[in-house]
Amino acid sequence: MKRVAVLTSGGDAPGMNAAIRAVVRTAIYHRLEAIGVMRGFEGLIDGEFAPLNRSSVGGIIHRGGTILKTARSERFKTEDGLNRALYQLKNSGIDGLVVIGGDGSFRGAQNLHLKGFPVIGVPGTIDNDVAGTDETIGFDTAVNTALEAVKKLRDTASSHDRLFIVEVMGREAGFIALEVAVASGAEYVVVPELSFSLGRLCDKLHDTRSRGKTHSLIIVAEGAMSAADLKNKLQDTAGYDARITVLGYIQRGGSPTSFDAILASRMGSFAVESLLEGHKGMMIGTVAHQMTLSPLSASWQTRKILSPEKLELVEKLSI
Repeated sequence: MKRVAVLTSGGDAPGMNAAIRAVVRTAIYHRLEAIGVMRGFEGLIDGEFAPLNRSSVGGIIHRGGTILKTARSERFKTEDGLNRALYQLKNSGIDGLVVIGGDGSFRGAQNLHLKGFPVIGVPGTIDNDVAGTDETIGFDTAVNTALEAVKKLRDTASSHDRLFIVEVMGREAGFIALEVAVASGAEYVVVPELSFSLGRLCDKLHDTRSRGKTHSLIIVAEGAMSAADLKNKLQDTAGYDARITVLGYIQRGGSPTSFDAILASRMGSFAVESLLEGHKGMMIGTVAHQMTLSPLSASWQTRKILSPEKLELVEKLSI
């Protein structure tokens, strides 16, 4: 192997740049050429390649976003687009590819693997919904970004004796919502994985108020329902007047936490080492803080579940 390429795909996540840096510098350490693919699979189809060296990835470990840009590609889902991408890789003398992204990106990587091209996936998504790894790059930063906002909202909720509903990201998974709920001491959490009971929520709010608690905080994952919908349900059913805040894309940005910077560095380096050892069609993960390899397909064929212990903690500690 002489030349390794790296791309970022799907939604950006804090720590992607740290992973890119690790891929490039590990490749150089092994006397390989490192190539950056701009704009994900879309740029791969168009042959948007740029050589990367020590200096081009210098100083990016703490930068949010991705220097390689990212894009979603409908063309790559077609046979023609896939074949065009393969042609660009082979024509440029690239021997292996590292794909940084979520399970959607790994589906694209799997298609390259099935065509016989060596590819390794690195899980980078704030949602933490990729099976096969305890943590994904960007999750810890997103949780801390959301938590800082929620703590400020708790201050004003307490001052005005108000009910606040905070909507966080998580279209199909409630990992951010649950983590923020536990860390902020929220009274209730609403996630896509669990059926929602308006009656149970109203009982919870009534119970807390009857014990003299004059303010409450509800964390809701966007995929479960919108904060606006929940506000209306509470207003129409029980007369609760809630204030809502939608955190939105702020959760994707910012400098990665030390945890994410270290995780991304470990994963990016291990991806190159894995290619050199002959592994292909695999994704990097961490299980009990140890680096692991599992099939790319496991990232979407197995559903990652929320921690029952943390769900119970929200219930226990919000009295």
